[in-house]
Amino acid sequence: MSTILIQNALILQVTAAEATVLSGHDLLIEGNRFAAIVPAGQIDPTHGQTVIDAAGMLAMPGLINTHAHAPMVIFRGLAEDVTLEKWFNDYMWPLESNLQPEDVYWGMLLALAEMIEAGVTAVADHYFYMDETAKAVEKAGTRALLGWAMFGNNGLGQIDATGAFVQRWQNTANGRIRAMLAPHSPYLCDQEFLRVCVKKAQQLGVGIHIHLAETMGQTQASLEKHGVTPVRYVEQAGILEVPTILAHVCGATPEDIAILARYPAGIAHAPKTYFKLAMGFAPVIEFRRAGIPVGLATDGAVSNNTLDILESLRLMALGQKHRAGTPEVLTIHDALTIATQESARVYGQPADLGELAAGKLADVVLVDLRGAHHQPLYRPAASLIYQARAGDVHTVIVDGQILMRDHQLLTLDKAEIIDHVRQRMARLSQRVPAARIQTYQ
Repeated sequence: MSTILIQNALILQVTAAEATVLSGHDLLIEGNRFAAIVPAGQIDPTHGQTVIDAAGMLAMPGLINTHAHAPMVIFRGLAEDVTLEKWFNDYMWPLESNLQPEDVYWGMLLALAEMIEAGVTAVADHYFYMDETAKAVEKAGTRALLGWAMFGNNGLGQIDATGAFVQRWQNTANGRIRAMLAPHSPYLCDQEFLRVCVKKAQQLGVGIHIHLAETMGQTQASLEKHGVTPVRYVEQAGILEVPTILAHVCGATPEDIAILARYPAGIAHAPKTYFKLAMGFAPVIEFRRAGIPVGLATDGAVSNNTLDILESLRLMALGQKHRAGTPEVLTIHDALTIATQESARVYGQPADLGELAAGKLADVVLVDLRGAHHQPLYRPAASLIYQARAGDVHTVIVDGQILMRDHQLLTLDKAEIIDHVRQRMARLSQRVPAARIQTYQ
């Protein structure tokens, strides 16, 4: 059994009551789980096959990205300064008509390199050609909860096909890879299609990852077309009967929040996308008051431009304060609870992830707080939210394996990945609106 000893770190601890930082502690990893967290010097250094000096660094749980289209990084920068409707119809869906399976493999590797460098150890991903995505995750050593995106007008047969994908990859790579069903949205999947998805998810014992009520405009359109909100529409189809990741839900009404609180649903919150596409603010405070867990997310890099969860953390805190008209909401404790334990709940592994504690899976990130932008370091927890940058991430460990140490990726060849992506740029950037894979209305 391999062992890693992290010495003399600051340790982030988030309890139900407070977020604290323990100074001068050692963290011992045995195999793929944490074995002990104790004051520095209590563990014999010879007990660790690998010893990491973490002086000046904050050890925190690996960051979880609860909703992304990670391979979409291969289109980054191609849809700027446009409305949500144009973003879909004139840019994103025409561009995605160019995709080939190998594009998704190299796009996912690029995304994983970026996420590892930013301290993201797990991602709930919703995209196409997901066998290629799974192969990339297996190679990189991260965690992933993968869903193959489905559109209702492509027929019911794809549900069985994606169910087969779930069976191929569920709990593979030592449990690092899990899978679920991923119908795109209620505006592109009708209730009949969604009901068949639910039956398949129940048969396989998995959940569903879906976009829902992304804007208040979508909610109004659903009321006009169906007489119910998107939340009520998917409830009627049975979607909420299984564990669900609901992406965005910026268009939730008070009645919708009351409905969601009755089900095993979690909200994936991607604030940078909402700012950039002028989608409106999601009611994060109201979700949490109702007991609905909220997880941090980036969405895809064409609406966000980065896969940096620390940036999402900061924008969430600032955005909710602005929305509420008071800086006293979404406190440091609230924000860090969302970034750790609640993101683990939305991701579906609250018993194993989101906390540094003996017995938990060994996903840990070391954030270097020695930079000038962190000084003077009075409150490391506040610094993590309001000052930390992706470039501060020093070391990343997932499942007891070191994926990055001293800013150097150990499982991925970044230069090779970037070279493969660059070779595809000319073909992938061709945009023919008539060739789009779907239409957003």
